[in-house]
Amino acid sequence: MAVNKTKLKKQIFDIIQIGDKSNLASRAFDIFIVGVILSNISVMFLQTYDQLEPYYGLLSVIEWVTTGIFCVEYILRIWTADFLYPTCTRGKAIGKFLISYDGVVDLLTIIPVFFLSGFVAFRMLRVIRIFHLFRINSKYDSFNVIKIVLLRKSRQIISSMFIIFILMMASSLCMYSTEHAAQPGVFSNAFSGIWWAVSTVLTVGYGDIYPITLLGKCMAIVIAFMGVLLVAIPTGIISAGFVEQYQNNANEESKVVDVDEIGELLVDDVSKFCGRTILQATEEYGVNIYMVLRDNMSILPTGDLKIQTGDILIVKSKFLEKRRGSSLS
Repeated sequence: MAVNKTKLKKQIFDIIQIGDKSNLASRAFDIFIVGVILSNISVMFLQTYDQLEPYYGLLSVIEWVTTGIFCVEYILRIWTADFLYPTCTRGKAIGKFLISYDGVVDLLTIIPVFFLSGFVAFRMLRVIRIFHLFRINSKYDSFNVIKIVLLRKSRQIISSMFIIFILMMASSLCMYSTEHAAQPGVFSNAFSGIWWAVSTVLTVGYGDIYPITLLGKCMAIVIAFMGVLLVAIPTGIISAGFVEQYQNNANEESKVVDVDEIGELLVDDVSKFCGRTILQATEEYGVNIYMVLRDNMSILPTGDLKIQTGDILIVKSKFLEKRRGSSLS
């Protein structure tokens, strides 16, 4: 009985684990839970429309049903936590899950439904439901790429952001110095210019605060140009990081393909390789020879090494997939 319970528990764990592409049931669950999350978030938005007040009852039902699914999923994840952390005791595994990102997000998205709408602080936690989508996406390519790029380029990004921060502080001080006399109510102190500096340096330009003096306008033009140049720095760093990471991913995938295309070729008397050098074989037949096995010895191939009858060549060739298991002759 205990064995069957453990087996069932393991099956449930495999299903509710996000991102397991080898398990059809798990992939179906991923699609289902994404639909539930999107439905729950959609209800949250639709409930803000006064025109939909006649349908609030239906929306509330959908909200409770989807939240109920979240509750069941949360309980199942607690129950199967010992498979998620196999090196920990059951109690410690549950504790680690409860304080993990998934555990905290799951709990905070469930809590608001069980409190009255008057508890604004709890109702605001409904926004955290959106982070459910990050949990799904974190197991797949796109979110992982973002995370890797931000971690790898963190120093460069922080440095560029620090430069932008310095520019905003300097812009605020300069604008206060030039505009305070003309607009004492708008630029009352140095910090009052930060809002203008942020909107200008980041090229947003809300237009609610702006200089009216000639010197202030000239400074604003210079600061706006500097803002365009400086904001482009972190943008370029992140863009280059994405290109670099996707190239790395493509290289990793090509390595997997390469392994599938690597095989052994036995050189016999009638083989086209027999008597040729490594360089000749590479140039004439488009094969990459990585190793030569001869008389129980492994020989690293050099350009002038002559291939002999009985040699076994470890090669990569586009012909291998078509003729795997046979020698090229």
